[in-house]
Amino acid sequence: MKARRNKPTIVDVAKLSGVSVATVSRIINNQGGVRKETEDRIVQAIKELNYIPNAVARSMVQKETKAIAVIIPDIRNPFFSELVSSIEKKALEKDYFTTLSNSNDSKEIESKIVKHIIQRGVDGVIVTTADEEGHQLKPLFDANIPVVAVDRILKNYQVDTVIIGNREGAYEAVQHLITEGHQKIAIIRGPQDTTPGIERYKGYKQALKENGIKEFSKWVKDGDFREQSGYDLTKQLYTLEDKPTAIFSSNNLMSLGVIKALKELKWKLGEELAFIGFDDLEIATFIKPELTTVARPMEQLGEVAFDLLYKRMQEHDLEQINKKEIILEPHLKIRNSSKNI
Repeated sequence: MKARRNKPTIVDVAKLSGVSVATVSRIINNQGGVRKETEDRIVQAIKELNYIPNAVARSMVQKETKAIAVIIPDIRNPFFSELVSSIEKKALEKDYFTTLSNSNDSKEIESKIVKHIIQRGVDGVIVTTADEEGHQLKPLFDANIPVVAVDRILKNYQVDTVIIGNREGAYEAVQHLITEGHQKIAIIRGPQDTTPGIERYKGYKQALKENGIKEFSKWVKDGDFREQSGYDLTKQLYTLEDKPTAIFSSNNLMSLGVIKALKELKWKLGEELAFIGFDDLEIATFIKPELTTVARPMEQLGEVAFDLLYKRMQEHDLEQINKKEIILEPHLKIRNSSKNI
């Protein structure tokens, strides 16, 4: 059995290049003050030994880790997969690496994640919080770590925030259904302690009110942004004697549950029922009829979030800077599921 080969150290680099450890450290940490000839010798030694500097040690010297943390509430949701992908792509352009944590929409888990993040060390955090009160994130602010909120706000802390025009997107969707002749419009709304859930419901109500249509509680169903709730609540709507002629679903996973239930119930989409879902779906154009959806600018959402965080990471006195709230516009993609039946 071969003996395990020890990883090369900064001492090995110093010996091979014929300089002190302190000189090698200056090169690794970009501190300057070393002659070009000596620097070339050290770089060559690093290449020959395949030496990889210790990230923790470097962060102690440079006061930065070149890492950011992203905390999301549901790793199974394609929305967050796209969001993280966009953030990661933008971060790499600035030589930052991204660590991902899933809170499973639990503030208790999110609190544990925050403690771990602080212990490991990151330069900044982008979070879609499980609890908009935000108290579980307080240790980040105490540690003076920049934070950017995405998709959900933090009610008790002033941070840069990037959200979608949730009310506007929902309003446009419901208005489209009304224009198509629908008045019996049900909503499967999201949790009413989250910005998306609250604002999308407000958009639904606004469209009904402006068109003189009465809101009926029997057509307002409380979902949790998970597929199962969309499925269960669609079945509840089907049992009503006075069924809706259209359903507006407040997020993508609930929309998947709606479609699954409609198929099982043989409640014919496009013939007996119209449908619009918030968030575009990859399967939207594969289902017949194709699904009308409210699409969000996912690439832009991640890019803006990282750009805000990067700016904060370059600042020193975080308390003295005015915080920004950026609202990005959604776009209604009209397909065949929302037509007049």
